[in-house]
Amino acid sequence: MDYIRPELLALVPVLYLIGTGLKRSQIADRWIPLLLGAAGILLAAIWTFSTSELLSWHEILLAVFTSVVQGVLCAGASVYGDQLLKQAGKRE
Repeated sequence: MDYIRPELLALVPVLYLIGTGLKRSQIADRWIPLLLGAAGILLAAIWTFSTSELLSWHEILLAVFTSVVQGVLCAGASVYGDQLLKQAGKRE
């Protein structure tokens, strides 16, 4: 969790809920991680761009990079948490 910014940790349960909704929809399971990644990047970008003073190309590129990395990490944590819950519920 040292890699995800503390202010973006709220995205993990939000993406989990989005994933639960996608699971209940007509969308094939194979697309859910990709859609969660895209949603994570979009939500991280909204936060990053709204809290940054973008005055130069360097700062804009850094904000884009931060959005992609944080969005993917949050989506990955969400999918990982979902898998932990599923595996804990299995009986072997």
